[in-house]
Amino acid sequence: MILITGATGFIGRALVRQLSSTGYPLRTLIRPSSRTPRLPKGVPVEVAVVSLADTRGLRAAMRDVETIIHLASAENQGARGNLLTTDIQGTQNLVDAAADAGVDRLLYLSHLGSARTSGYPVFKAKGLAEESIRSGATPYTIIRSSVVYGAEDHFTNNLDRLLRYAPGVFPIPNGGRVVVQPVWVEDLITCMIWALQNEDTVNKVYELGGNEFFTLQQILEIIMDVTKRRRWLAPMSPITLRALTVFLEGVLPGFPISSLFLDYFAVNRTTSVDSMPRHFGLMPARFSYRLEYLVRKRWYQRLLRGQV
Repeated sequence: MILITGATGFIGRALVRQLSSTGYPLRTLIRPSSRTPRLPKGVPVEVAVVSLADTRGLRAAMRDVETIIHLASAENQGARGNLLTTDIQGTQNLVDAAADAGVDRLLYLSHLGSARTSGYPVFKAKGLAEESIRSGATPYTIIRSSVVYGAEDHFTNNLDRLLRYAPGVFPIPNGGRVVVQPVWVEDLITCMIWALQNEDTVNKVYELGGNEFFTLQQILEIIMDVTKRRRWLAPMSPITLRALTVFLEGVLPGFPISSLFLDYFAVNRTTSVDSMPRHFGLMPARFSYRLEYLVRKRWYQRLLRGQV
């Protein structure tokens, strides 16, 4: 039995679909909420409704569990999220419960740049979570990924949404010079599954990125080319942009990004360009070749407005 936290997120839903197709028995850990969980439709999974703060509930959810894949994070919840509760203390609770239950393996998805000494909340929280996992009793594998993209992501879709509503000018931090190495979600999931199937990955940390490096400005230009939008990219100081984001997040319900999202573009998030083929024998997808979902989304939006 595989227990998956964060299964209702973008990466989690894609992971559940792929694991289910391979026949693995799955149990998803869903935090209590009045909202209907966004699990993939038509996929047979068990559901345990338990908060990461509920230590007794976590131990019960681990009955018959051999492997845990830990994806849960508050980083995309905006003002509603709490990195301390979910990413730091929640991970420690999960590690303790896994040790009590005798779980064989724990795979954790982290970020490139994660470190307890980081000055950025998301990277600091991930670094502290990694420390809890490495110091726990359960054999682990940690995968640090660069930004992940795909049809339901928080990366390209949020940038596309912001470009759509920008009034001709789009502010970018640091002049858009920060470098990222985008990873297609299906490639990342394939590596995660292969890592679980290979005993040589036990108690190791892997850094994964795509086979291309882009500055934020180049990412935005590619998205504009794909969606046929044009905006003037205007440099703005990170402090000013963060203050503006915090303000808009507070006054506009559903604002597509949070101040934590800006951490993605605070530091370079890169590793060796051959990291994926070297560690897992997989050639990563090219970024611009996998953005067709942005075109489909734009066509659907025009259809709803009666323009098609």
